[in-house]
Amino acid sequence: MNTKTVQTSDALDGGSLAIQSKNVRFCWPGQASELTFPDIHLPRAQHLFLHGPSGTGKSTLLGLLAGLQAPASGRIDLLGRNLGDMRAGQRDRFRADHIGVIFQQFNLVPYLSALDNAILPCRLSPLRQTRAGQAPENTARELLKQLAVPEEHWHRNVTKLSIGQQQRVAAARALMGNPEIILADEPTSALDTNNRDRFLDLLLTLAARHNSSVVFVSHDQALAGHFHNQMTLEADS
Repeated sequence: MNTKTVQTSDALDGGSLAIQSKNVRFCWPGQASELTFPDIHLPRAQHLFLHGPSGTGKSTLLGLLAGLQAPASGRIDLLGRNLGDMRAGQRDRFRADHIGVIFQQFNLVPYLSALDNAILPCRLSPLRQTRAGQAPENTARELLKQLAVPEEHWHRNVTKLSIGQQQRVAAARALMGNPEIILADEPTSALDTNNRDRFLDLLLTLAARHNSSVVFVSHDQALAGHFHNQMTLEADS
């Protein structure tokens, strides 16, 4: 399987890039077909819209950028650091410190409240806690408020919230502590058009406020106009 880039930023020097990848390939165990990904040169504080039909490896590429999987070949640099030079534990620490992830299935901690889920990055990363300020709970409350999670739901178990509310809690968690990179996997898939556009505008506004770079995966081409850069993954026929 091959993937092609339709539009990307011009390459810049590594120090000014949030994400730089080159010749990245990946193959899931037991599968014969290999995914090959286009090179990425994403400047800091800019955003990338990653589009393509099912099966072209959008979520896989996001997992590679997050350091959740390692490529079979090629190189991925985040914030000037080569993920390939890191051991698994070092990648986990780097992700906790520098990357906010909005998973397609949210991956919220089911026994925690909405507020506690939003604060979680500060529990896992002293750096994110420092960036969140002296009162991380107040920062989390402000994020939940800006993302339109009703205050009466903040102390509810997240499993009691609607799907749309869970998505917004996941976004608050990703934004907590001002990570330099935000990776979002289909975060608007369960929202209607009005809520989708409102959510996306707010996510990008908050990211811009903190100079965070966003990689946003979606099958919905109508969202592409919100982004500085676009990349389409296509399967070979």
